[in-house]
Amino acid sequence: MMLIGRSGCGKTTLVQAVNKLDGAYRKTQVIEFHDNMIDTPGEYIENRLFYKALIVTTAECDIIALVQACTDEACIFPPGFAGIFPKPVIGVITKTDSEGCRVPEAVKSLEISGAKPVYATSSITGEGIEALRKLLE
Repeated sequence: MMLIGRSGCGKTTLVQAVNKLDGAYRKTQVIEFHDNMIDTPGEYIENRLFYKALIVTTAECDIIALVQACTDEACIFPPGFAGIFPKPVIGVITKTDSEGCRVPEAVKSLEISGAKPVYATSSITGEGIEALRKLLE
């Protein structure tokens, strides 16, 4: 599964939670390949010049996950964005344990972007993490 989302949305923490890895947070600087997940830098979605790198990297995965923190006020993914990828695209909402979380808005934004189904997760409480593990099996 390849994770795509803005900087700070929780992609690296999600990789650690799904794979039961310990480790302090560190900023992802380059595309990182794990056994079952690909962690992409937030700058790759924040700068359209890097969209090509995201598209090429999809050759290495079976599923693409658009990741949106439920605390973000705006969605970085344009409507229909999932259509540029040749693989199934799901949505993953992160940080559902956070104050000010807006899950319904995040679900709507991800669905407009073309991501379905959408999983709500928290790396702190474990919400939705087992569902992602099963998806990766």
